[in-house]
Amino acid sequence: MEPSVTVVGGGYGGVAVAKALDPVADVVLVEPRDTFVHTVATLRALVDPQWTDQIFLPYRRLLTRGRVVRDTATSVDETGVTLASGARLTPDFVVLATGSGYPFPAKMDAPDSSGATARIRETHAALAPAERVLLLGAGPVGLELAGEIRAAWPEKSITIVDPAPDILSGQFSGELRAELRRQLDEFGIQLLLGTSLREQPPVEFAVAKTFTVLAGDGSELTADIWFRCYGVVPATGYLSGALAAARRPDGHVEVTGQLRLPGQHNVFAIGDLTALPEAKMARAAAQHAAVVAANITALANGGELISYTPPPPGISLPLGPAGGASYSEDRGFLGPEGTAEAKGRHLRLDAYRELLGLTGNS
Repeated sequence: MEPSVTVVGGGYGGVAVAKALDPVADVVLVEPRDTFVHTVATLRALVDPQWTDQIFLPYRRLLTRGRVVRDTATSVDETGVTLASGARLTPDFVVLATGSGYPFPAKMDAPDSSGATARIRETHAALAPAERVLLLGAGPVGLELAGEIRAAWPEKSITIVDPAPDILSGQFSGELRAELRRQLDEFGIQLLLGTSLREQPPVEFAVAKTFTVLAGDGSELTADIWFRCYGVVPATGYLSGALAAARRPDGHVEVTGQLRLPGQHNVFAIGDLTALPEAKMARAAAQHAAVVAANITALANGGELISYTPPPPGISLPLGPAGGASYSEDRGFLGPEGTAEAKGRHLRLDAYRELLGLTGNS
């Protein structure tokens, strides 16, 4: 008999593991959103209306044999999954793939595509006339958003503030950081590093309203709109019973080398919610999915399990369609042209349309 698998969460890791297991298992994918959201391209969608509708991809062709259930997992324990609808799923295997929350616009804060589309368009309309933009956070999101805004509106004043002494967190090379700083300087984007605001802006982020705040050194910063580019929150509050013990104080979930929760035979976790020492990126989630799909297949058929080893630090960080820098162990360092070719121009949209079974205009 085929094993039954419930995948909780339809983000990058969830769709990949569900797709991989669909030919060999009875798969149910539980996801509260009505479409897959291509988060890699949300910042482009904010500044370029031609992208807005493209980032929402329907699930209807993801699975050939399995099914996608639009619902929310309110509790997951060692014996199964309880849904908001009241349904209870008791599969042979559970894969936790609920990802993480992050401030809009890097991640959507509406559960349906129509509401999310309206929010993007509303924020675009607020951002377009703003002369001065303040971004709090010089990590990947802050830098990429700055690059997108600069590419769309060359005349805007853009300032990035971060208490860290340099851009990007993590073990990225000096060459990568230096190239990104060079491009940011060339774009006229002001970096205020090693400092923070004395208090949060007096208006909500992503809302058009002119304000003035004080930096740590007492200098004044005036902006017409601001965005919060920090604050990852793993989505793991639904874990209960014995599974709750795997959740760390920061919300991430401990996993074994086989990506199982410690002490659990049939419960796996992939993607942003894992406590693995690596950057939380779509590529990592896909790699986790491949390992878990192989291990569930092995457990069902009496095969050998495989382990996941986090790769060396790597990133592809576009600064608009034609800028940015990248590094990976297999490709080495790429400047703006290589990054634009690899990611910046198309943001890997075609690859995810193919994964979800969407080709041409379908």
